[in-house]
This record gives sequence, structure tokens and C-alpha cells, in this order.
Amino acid sequence: MISQQPVAEATLRAIVLGTLVGLVLAGANMYVGLRAGMTVSASIPSAVVSIAVLRMFRRRGTILENTIAQTIGSTGEALAAGIIFTVPALLFTGVWKEFDYWTVTLIALLGGTLGVLFMIPLRRALIVEEKELKFPEGVACAEVLRAGERGGRGALYLIISAIFGAVFIAFVKLVALMKETLTAGWAAGRAVFGIAGDVSPMLIGVGYIVGFNIAVLVFIGGAIAWLVAIPLYTAINGAQVPQGMSIFKFCEQVRSDQIRYMGVGAMVIGGVSSIIRMRSGIARAIKSLRRHDESKAITETPRTERDIPIWVLALFSVITVIAIFFLYRSVTGTFVTSIVSTVAMALAGFFFVAVASYIVGLVGSSNSPVSGMTICTLLFASGLLLLFGVTGDSGVLAVLIVAGVVCCAASTAGDISQDLKTGHIVGSTPWKQQAVQLFSVVAFAFMIGPVLTLLHTGYKDTGGIGGTSLPAPQARLFEGISRALFTASGKKMPWDMVAIGVAIGLTLLIADELLKRKEAKFRLYVMPTAVGIYLPISLSVPILIGGLLSLVLNASAKRRGEQNLHDSIQRGVIFCSGLIAGEALVGILVAGVKSFAKDPEKYPIALFAREYAGFATTFAALIGIIVTLVVISFVSLKGKRA
Repeated sequence: MISQQPVAEATLRAIVLGTLVGLVLAGANMYVGLRAGMTVSASIPSAVVSIAVLRMFRRRGTILENTIAQTIGSTGEALAAGIIFTVPALLFTGVWKEFDYWTVTLIALLGGTLGVLFMIPLRRALIVEEKELKFPEGVACAEVLRAGERGGRGALYLIISAIFGAVFIAFVKLVALMKETLTAGWAAGRAVFGIAGDVSPMLIGVGYIVGFNIAVLVFIGGAIAWLVAIPLYTAINGAQVPQGMSIFKFCEQVRSDQIRYMGVGAMVIGGVSSIIRMRSGIARAIKSLRRHDESKAITETPRTERDIPIWVLALFSVITVIAIFFLYRSVTGTFVTSIVSTVAMALAGFFFVAVASYIVGLVGSSNSPVSGMTICTLLFASGLLLLFGVTGDSGVLAVLIVAGVVCCAASTAGDISQDLKTGHIVGSTPWKQQAVQLFSVVAFAFMIGPVLTLLHTGYKDTGGIGGTSLPAPQARLFEGISRALFTASGKKMPWDMVAIGVAIGLTLLIADELLKRKEAKFRLYVMPTAVGIYLPISLSVPILIGGLLSLVLNASAKRRGEQNLHDSIQRGVIFCSGLIAGEALVGILVAGVKSFAKDPEKYPIALFAREYAGFATTFAALIGIIVTLVVISFVSLKGKRA
């Protein structure tokens, strides 16, 4: 039974520790998201670090202190996702020449705050009363916290894997001992084909964590683009490979100019279908607001059911919306644009906070179609702005900031939903979790801008954010849509490709519905497939490898019993989280080195002999990937309880 007595919970050490962990994981997820087009939940690694650190104190941390630290630590990842998916588009469109620190900070701060404020009134309906919603990351994190009470090696696995991931990627990016991307291209008549795979433990870890089903769907999307659409397009149009350009580079050019927009159409279908599918649950959650009982004093409510009072939420929501209006007023300079943008943001923000909170309860934060929701927001806001005659750079700026605020709100709402589920299971006080989440939004909002600038300047040699090292696929997508809608001089959207993507999305919806009725374990979700179509296939291949590895290892562990399966999954997720953190932090370090170096072209250092670089670095990369798979397998199957 959960104790209603006062327990050490939101202590200073828990808040400080959670903030430090969150700063690291926020930066790491910014790198991961810009590179791979998706972020991974930071809840479990935050919990593991908190358990390990607070265990060192003479008065060991309570499970509720660890929950508070984990709640704070995971917030940075959500804010990072909201920013990196949208804000770089302002740079790509040419509206900005460089990232504006205060605008970036205010988008994160105000969007993240709205996400928390709008979600809190839905807590009871979605987390306590709605039995259909499982909140997988929230439940898993609660299991980690409970296991931490018994002791374990989770922190050791996290540290070892972070060091492994850091050393591995240092050999790739700093020493150039291993080739960064393995590529191949070939022609068959007029059709050209391309395949590639990044040498990255981080991406393998992403595939392992999201699981076999999602990893396969991401690869299927890549295969549709690279092994079907590009060959068909080049065969039908008779495209010729320019002299001096490799076949693979030509495939990349065709994908960038045409094929990736199939992913846009599929993402729209994925976002709209998610909203339609969740409509009854969302409606029930919104109706629950009418039943909010203010008649009881807060002291009469059990500790584990106390939320921040509704009048406080309403007051701060109004203040935040007014602040957003003045943000729009300062960046667009026109009253009408500011009013329309604020109305669009408020309507879309509340609606998609409810959608995001509901969806993460079903499929988890890592699988939530935030990109699809943001596309719907972009189209809705664009329609309103165009209706009021707003065009040109002013329209582009306004609609992308609307998208940024709503994306931050939806991402943060999904994160706090998982955290509140964890707290509900272990017996935390909801209002304390909600208060520290608001605090952490403020704390992390001020560090996102500098990290964004650091990554952009540090990778200038590969095109900065939006280049080959950090392609920022979602932001590129939003750039294309906003420029096509608001600027006559902008590159027009290839609407035929968008239409094909819509057809693919509808086909997947029908197929998935049939699989659902047959209660099949493997599903054909639209959004992961759409993301795969849009991403470079070099990212999809290692994600697939990670997903296949999780399938094999989990099957092996299950044969030895359900407890073995549970322990294996937990060890694997923790170890792969460390791989992601280690590689991402080195990626940020490399950006810092290049930013401050007088001659950034000297990096990577390339200590390996140049004359052997072609064959030897490829061979070393293959060996490195095999070693990574072996190490993950050993920890997952043979390691001690995490």
C-alpha cells in the first residue's frame, strides 16, 4: 500500500541531480534527433543515474526522490525534440541567417510550459481512470525505480556503455580509424539503386530500444524510397548520372529533390489517422475537466491525488498565451499576424497536447507521431494565415514559430504523461512532479539555443545543421512545406510525390487495420514507415540491425523464462541508452573542437595511414559493428540484474 505520510521527495539534492542529468541528456538527444530524425526517452537513464548517485549518500535516496530526479532529467529530451524538429527550418528558409538565442529560448520556454499546463487537468482521466492506456515507458521506469530499491548494476552498465559508445565514435570522427558510412550504388539499365549504412552504435541502440516492429517499419520506408521509388523515377524519367558523380550520390540527389516528399504525404495521413483513432479517448479526457471537483480542500485530498489547483493552471495558461502573442508581435511586426498566430497556436496546442498525452499512453513516447501532429499544426496555421492575407517571409516566420511552440508543447505533454504514470505507480505526489517539471522547462530552455548554435557551427564542414552529418529531416520537411505555401520564389513542392505518399499511407492504414483485427503481433504503423521514407537509408540500416538484435535476444531470454526476459530487456535498454549518450556527447564535443579550432578541416585527425584508408577503414568499421553487437548480446543475456 502506498504511504500517505510525508516522505523525502522534492529535495534539493534530487532537483540538482535531475537538472545536471537533464542538461547532459538534452544535449545528447539534440544530436541524436538532428542526426537520426528521432529521439529516445530519457526517463530510464535518468532514473538509473539518480539511483546510483543518491545511493552514495549516507542517507540513501528514497524512491520518491529518484522519481523527482528522473522527472526533471527526462524533460530536456522532450524540449530538445520540439526545437530540433522545427526551429532549424527558420535557418533553411533563409528567414534567419543564424539562430536567434532569445527567440529559440522563448519558443522552448513557452511551448514547454503550455504542454505541462494543458496536460495536468487531463491527468486523472488519462492516467488513473483510462485502463486502455498502458504508458509503456512510465511503467518500465517505475520497474527500474523499484529495482533500484533492491540494488543492481544498472548504473555500471550505463557508464560502461557510455564509455564504449564515446570511444567507438571517437575512432570514427576524430581519428578516422573507421569509415563513417558504408555506401554502395549500382545501375540496371536506366534505373539506379543505392544502399548505405552509418557506422554508429548510437543508431543500433536506437533500433534496439524502439524494438523490432518499429525498426523494421523504418527500414521498410527506406527500402520503398531507395530500392523502389528512386529506381522507378530514374527509369521513367531517363535521369542520367552526371559525370564525376557517384551513383550513390546521384541517388541521394534524386531523393532530396523528389522522393523524400512521399514521406510528407504519408506523415500527413499518419498524423490525421492518429487523431481520428484517438477521438473518443481524447473527448473523454476533455469532458473530465467539467467534473473537476473544487469543493474539497487540498488537505482533504490524498497526497497521491493532489494536482496543482485548476485556478493556478488557468492563470498561468493565460499569462503564457499573452506572452506568446508578444513573441509573435516582436518577430513578425504586425498585429494581425500575431493575433492569428496566437489563436492558431492556442487551439492547436491544447488539442495536440491531449492527442500526444493519449497516444503516448498507447504506444509510448518514442513511437509518438509528434512530426505528424506538427505537420497538421503547420497546415492548420498556414490556412488561417493565408486566409488573412499573410504571405512571404512574415508568413513563413509566423507559421514555423507556431509549429515550434506546438511541437514543444506536444513533446513535453507526452513526457510528463509518462512521468506522472511512473509517479502514480510508485506513490509520488502529483503536484510536486508537476511543479518540478515546470521548473525544469525553464532551466533547460535557456541551454538549448547555445547547443543548437554549437552543433551548427561545429559541423560547418559538412553543411552544419541540415548537412550530411546532421540532416535534421523533420526541419527540412517543414522548410519545404512553409516555403511552398508562402513564397512564390521558393522551390515548389512536388505534389505528385506527396500524393503518392498519401496513397502509401492509406494502403498502410488498411493493411494495419486488417492485422489489428487478426490480433497480429506485427503491425504496419504509418508514422515510422513515413519517417523511413524521409530519412537517408544510411540511418535506417543500423536501426534495423538494432531492432533485429532485440528480437533475437528477447526470444533467447524468453525461452529461459519470463523473469529472464524482463531482466534481459531492462539490461539491454540501459546499455543501449548509454551507447546513445556516449556517442551523442562525443558528437557535441567534436562540434565544440571544430567551432574553436582555427583550421577545422584538420578534423578528423586521421592518424591512420591515408594509403590504407579505403579498405582498412571499411574493414575496421565492420569489425567495430560486430564487436558492438557481441557486447550488447553479452550484457543482455549474461549480465547480472540491472
